[in-house]
Amino acid sequence: MDGYEKLEKVGEGTYGKVYRAREKATGKIVALKKTRLHEDEEGVPSTTLREVSLLRMLSIDPHVVRLLDLKQGQNKEGKTVLYLVFEYMDTDLKKYIRSFRQTVEKIPTKNVKSLMYQLCKGVAFCHGHGVLHRDLKPHNLLMDRKTMMLKIADLGLSRAFTIPIKKYTHEILTLWYRAPEILLGATHYSTPVDMWSVGCIFAELVTTQPLFPGDSELQQLLHIFRLLGTPNEDVWPGISQLPDWHEYPQWRPQSLSSAVPNLDADGLDLLLKMLHYQPSKRISAKMAMEHPYFDDLDKTYL
Repeated sequence: MDGYEKLEKVGEGTYGKVYRAREKATGKIVALKKTRLHEDEEGVPSTTLREVSLLRMLSIDPHVVRLLDLKQGQNKEGKTVLYLVFEYMDTDLKKYIRSFRQTVEKIPTKNVKSLMYQLCKGVAFCHGHGVLHRDLKPHNLLMDRKTMMLKIADLGLSRAFTIPIKKYTHEILTLWYRAPEILLGATHYSTPVDMWSVGCIFAELVTTQPLFPGDSELQQLLHIFRLLGTPNEDVWPGISQLPDWHEYPQWRPQSLSSAVPNLDADGLDLLLKMLHYQPSKRISAKMAMEHPYFDDLDKTYL
């Protein structure tokens, strides 16, 4: 790690701390993700190797944060530490949204459109390569404020779902962006869980407020049901068979425009398709890119 000079800690990632650092030879600013290794394992854990090989493969897409290098080092106790070296991005979508929340201004429509298109494009790329993110949220979407370039980060929890889908652990996603099938205990889920998150992020970009800010799994479901109506077998066949399905208060669906008032008809149509209860009917990232909402967007450099 002598080739890098740590500048400051910028956060905690899935596997460890993240630092802003300078590559001494070039002066280039990078992000170092320090991963904790289990002491009892021989060599590098397979989870880390899986993350690295996935990231290497996905790094070719402009909307996935680039993995530049991998370094092995020792900490003060003499234990092995792995450093993943990523390109450095100056902000993330969470900070970007927050900067507007503090003013009366809304995020310009063309910016919302550009960011959403890039997000759909990055997600389509991951899904096309058999990778599910499962933790999409504004904090995990890095961006460059000057160019408005958006990149998906923290794919550490993704698993290649081209391998037969095993039971996933529940406690992964931040509640606000968590798909209802996961909240209801589904153990076999797929790409639509990411599209639900994309929909929640879309609404938040438009209003600068989270769409479903639940603070427990039950509260989260009730937030969703209050807006979209309490689902049943008619709108979502098989829902009553999900492990955590109970009898819930019965709400009628509200108009989405009441929750996201400054979104045009095309935008509301796209959002509704992302927030479809039945996962198999939810719009895919690839289809979302073709939606009329993006027709007037200049996609030349996206």
